[in-house]
Amino acid sequence: MMRTRPLKVALLGCGVVGSEVARIMTTHADDLAARIGAPVELAGVAVRRPDKVREGIARELITTDATALVKRGDIDVVVEVIGGIEPARSLITTAFEHGASVVSANKALLAQDGADLHAAAEAHGKDLYYEAAVAGAIPLIRPLRESLAGDKVNRVLGIVNGTTNFILDKMDTTGAGYQEALDEATALGYAEADPTADVEGFDAAAKAAILAGIAFHTRVRLDDVYREGMTEVTAADFASAKEMGCTIKLLAICERAEDGQSVTARVHPAMIPLTHPLASVRGAYNAVFVESDASGQLMFYGPGAGGAPTASAVLGDLVAVCRNRLSGTTGPGESAYAALPVSGMGEVVTRYHISLDVADKPGVLAQVATVFADHDVSIDTVRQQGKDGEASLVVVTHRASDAALGGTVEALRKLDTVRGVASIMRVEGE
Repeated sequence: MMRTRPLKVALLGCGVVGSEVARIMTTHADDLAARIGAPVELAGVAVRRPDKVREGIARELITTDATALVKRGDIDVVVEVIGGIEPARSLITTAFEHGASVVSANKALLAQDGADLHAAAEAHGKDLYYEAAVAGAIPLIRPLRESLAGDKVNRVLGIVNGTTNFILDKMDTTGAGYQEALDEATALGYAEADPTADVEGFDAAAKAAILAGIAFHTRVRLDDVYREGMTEVTAADFASAKEMGCTIKLLAICERAEDGQSVTARVHPAMIPLTHPLASVRGAYNAVFVESDASGQLMFYGPGAGGAPTASAVLGDLVAVCRNRLSGTTGPGESAYAALPVSGMGEVVTRYHISLDVADKPGVLAQVATVFADHDVSIDTVRQQGKDGEASLVVVTHRASDAALGGTVEALRKLDTVRGVASIMRVEGE
């Protein structure tokens, strides 16, 4: 039997995502009520600009006092889509204190203060759900947190930012330079006026912290994630990648060490073989590849951003939280029992593609190979092209630690025959 008293929802933020949440709550009200077992009612919407016309939202629901809204006491669920650290953090903790569960899409806040927010939710017996914080509409957090709870996840490898994937895809398929591809992404609305958070990897790093924490049952903060942007990727890098049968993606990579005693989380551009499923992810789409002991390899793919896709994830959480509310239970909270140490980038082992500008004369290759051998970095392939006394030397290594590779490059720079290191890129996905 359906309960007639509605569950009341407070919406914090009514931008691209918030307005879609409100629209779906209205247009799908009957279906949502049937799925939950009670009607859901939009009880208030906190915004910064109250005079802006918001189609489908009654003006009496609009308020600029978000704190008063979450303190009302009759609110069952607070949906936070304002982003940023403050006032979002204070509003969420206040919501818990006044009896509401929370659905959030705030990746930056969860990556920085997820442990404290989970503790606050648990202390007040409330839910904290955040499927929309990573990869938009793609169901990812719930599968990791619930469906794979009985499995051991070893690696999460993914494209989790649509803006950067669009730019790199354009560079790959059209030969465009970075700035040209960024300009097109901006014109199409994929990139913000200030794209720093995307192209420098901050957005992806926050998502990597969240994914690593869930996958490895370990607290991973944003500061634990190695981050490298993709602004230095060039057409020459793509040409080298194609010669290796690869393309280039900005990847979020979370993995256990081979001995299982530590984890790492990192974001950086990488060459990936065209045979890998992530290589075929085009445009502004996202995809995440999960490797685990029992399930093997799983891939989650779909639109990773945008108002409607992100709102879909928010509404999925809203339904789950409302069901919990009706049954007097809460869903899974933080699982950090493993408490594995998070290693730095120096401990990461992978393959590398190094392009060197060298003098075109006998003995150069032998000198370079000696440096690699002295630092215990094994060479897989070497390609050299020379003209008019100058040459380009491309070395692809077998797996080596980042620390060992760093020492190798430092020694290479000291060789008189090495004019410069044109590029260094990791090779992943094998």
